[in-house]
Amino acid sequence: MKKIYIVSMLVVAMALLALSSPVSASKMDSRIELSARQSHVFKTYLKDDEIKIKSEDGVVTLTGIVLENFHKSLAEETVAGLPGVKYVDNRLVTKGADPTANSDAWLREKVKATLLFNRSMNARSTEVDVKDGVVTLRGDAGSLAQKELATEYAGDVAGVKDVNNEMTVTDGKKEAQTMGQKIDDASITAQVKMMLLYHRATSAINTKVETTRGVVSLYGKASSLTEVNLATKLANDVNGVKSIRNRMTIE
Repeated sequence: MKKIYIVSMLVVAMALLALSSPVSASKMDSRIELSARQSHVFKTYLKDDEIKIKSEDGVVTLTGIVLENFHKSLAEETVAGLPGVKYVDNRLVTKGADPTANSDAWLREKVKATLLFNRSMNARSTEVDVKDGVVTLRGDAGSLAQKELATEYAGDVAGVKDVNNEMTVTDGKKEAQTMGQKIDDASITAQVKMMLLYHRATSAINTKVETTRGVVSLYGKASSLTEVNLATKLANDVNGVKSIRNRMTIE
C-alpha cells in the first residue's frame, strides 16, 4: 500500500507540474509582450510603426512594417533587454527599400537616431538631409549650445564628411528631454547600444551594456583610455540614464 501511495503521489505531482509549467510560461510571455509595448522606445520612437510582438517560451518574434530602417534594430535591442527573453527573431521590414550601407539615406537615419537619443536635444522636429556625406540640419534649437551640440553629434556619426547647421536658435521655450525622466531599463540599454554603434570612434568596440534602475554598466575592451571615457560620455548623454559604471578594460 505504501508503494502504491508513493507512486500515486508522484503521478499527481507530475501532473500538476505539467499543468503549471505552460501556465507559468504563458504568464511570462504575456508579461514580455506587455513590457515591450509599454516600453519608452515603443511608445515614443516606434509608436507610428506597425509592429506585432509574439513571445513563446521567451522566444520573441517581431513582425510588421517600420517607417525607418534603424527602427528594426531599435525594436530588437529593446525587446532583447527585457527579463525572460531568450532570443529575438526579427522579421520586421522597412516601408520602402532599405538604404544601402554608407549611402546618404543610411547616414541620415544614423544622424537622426543619434540626435533623438540625446537627452539634451529637442530633436523630434529636426530635419536631417544628407548629400554626398554632407549633413544639413534644419529646425529649431533651444539655445546656441544645443545647436552646437547637434553639430558635434551629427559630425561624429561614422561616415559623415561635414555638417551644415542651419538650425534657428529660439527663445528656449521648447525644452529638451527632462534630465530626471523615468525610462525603463530595456529602452535605456537599446539607446546606449545604438549611440555607441553609430559614433565613429566607438562603432568598432564590442561593448556589452546592462541597465539596472537607470544605472548603466559598460563592459568590453577598448584600445585606449580615450575610448573608455568617450563611451562613458556618450552613454551618459542618453535619455533616462542616471549614472554610468564603466568596467571596460584597455587592451
